[in-house]
Amino acid sequence: MNEAELLVRDGHAVIVGIVRSGQGEADGTSEATVVAEGGGGGEVAGLDDVVGADLAEALDEWARVCAAVRRTGGGAGREVVSRRGRQLVSRVAAALDEPVRYRDPMTDETTLVSPPRSGAHPVPAAPERERGGTVVDPTLWATGLTVAGFVAVCVVVAMLALASTLASETTGWVAVVAAAVVTGGLAPSLWLGRRVPVVRWIVLGAVVGTALSWIGVLLIAFT
Repeated sequence: MNEAELLVRDGHAVIVGIVRSGQGEADGTSEATVVAEGGGGGEVAGLDDVVGADLAEALDEWARVCAAVRRTGGGAGREVVSRRGRQLVSRVAAALDEPVRYRDPMTDETTLVSPPRSGAHPVPAAPERERGGTVVDPTLWATGLTVAGFVAVCVVVAMLALASTLASETTGWVAVVAAAVVTGGLAPSLWLGRRVPVVRWIVLGAVVGTALSWIGVLLIAFT
């Protein structure tokens, strides 16, 4: 395998091996075969066998969120998915110890990511997880909860303003449907960022604010 490529197919992360023949990339030919995919099966290895269980789980989760964002067309989630993909492909390149091409599932742009050089300063690793899946990193509770509370208030105010305007101008059911669309559009981005340091406090605030705002939305719509 001269080169590997990370892409998403049918909601699953796939590592494809590319073998090139000929004098150069321009005049040579290439053949792509699936090296690892999901849980594997048949002649295809599982992702956990190739890159390890933790990274395979992260790739699988990223691919599922990517598929959800594609279905909903959420604009805010597209950049989050792309950024998360760039982080994961760097880890894949390090695990394989060879260059890996990353085909962005949101833009179809392809970039080549090289593994870390021997002796180079290591890139700070993502926070390690305990056996139960909990993120282990310094937790600034005061700052984090303050940020989460501020975000929750903003979300509640925005949702109630939207519901109140729609209910007064149209009907209560339109307000409920609009709130459901907003909630569904936010869900993929919130799910993807729930374990990212700093971002997870924003996610917490958005989730709490959305849940509380639904009480007000229902009261506005049906009273």
